[in-house]
Amino acid sequence: MVFSAPLPILTTYTRLVATRTSPGEVLDALHELTTTHFPLYVLGAARLPFKTNDWVSVQLGQNVFIHQSVPKGWWVEYAAKASRQYDPGLVMARSSLMAYTWVETMKMLDPVGLDRWWYELAHKYGMRDGMTCPVGGRWVVGFWSRKPFSHFLTEPLRVVIYGAASFAALRMDQLIGPNPPTMGSRTPRPTPRELAVLRLVAGGHKLGEIAKSLGLGEETIRSHLKKVQAKLRARNRPHAVAEAMRHHLIV
Repeated sequence: MVFSAPLPILTTYTRLVATRTSPGEVLDALHELTTTHFPLYVLGAARLPFKTNDWVSVQLGQNVFIHQSVPKGWWVEYAAKASRQYDPGLVMARSSLMAYTWVETMKMLDPVGLDRWWYELAHKYGMRDGMTCPVGGRWVVGFWSRKPFSHFLTEPLRVVIYGAASFAALRMDQLIGPNPPTMGSRTPRPTPRELAVLRLVAGGHKLGEIAKSLGLGEETIRSHLKKVQAKLRARNRPHAVAEAMRHHLIV
């Protein structure tokens, strides 16, 4: 397959996508472009929350749109894993490096253990390769393929794919407008006192020691810990410490 005139095709596509009136139609137009000129299917598009761990604000059909070509069951399993113990934000960051394909990203980073979960899950559903294209710091547009395709993608063709993804995301942003789940449900930031308690927990101190150090009662310390766990969407105290460190709230 040879694609020798990328810019005229992209120009035609931008005119076409501007006439689409729903996110599904935008993805269909993008899918038609990629399947016509590349061995590449559309995975979907998502407008990211302000915080990558704010998975409850991610709603299918509101700020996440999965294309009908995606193998059945993949999204359900992906969403379940992402909401429990895996960080989709890290996946996006790693798989979006330098317009690399998924296979190229795995070879470059050589992840082990849990860091391979998204790639192994894709393989489970027959998605052997793909690309993840970030757009404007808020959107991500994904593609998938039944076989590795990096040998086919020249630098100009990668630019075309990213360009098409960008126009699709811009049109979808116009269509769905402001995102109430993302804008209106931002979790309150932990207070300095709550972080002080969590910092002492991270240092291995017991509740009695923390209470004495801060001049508070143990029940007050427990209350602070419950509140900071809720704000960080943590399952327990060690998870809260890990989340606080990951967001650079404590060191």
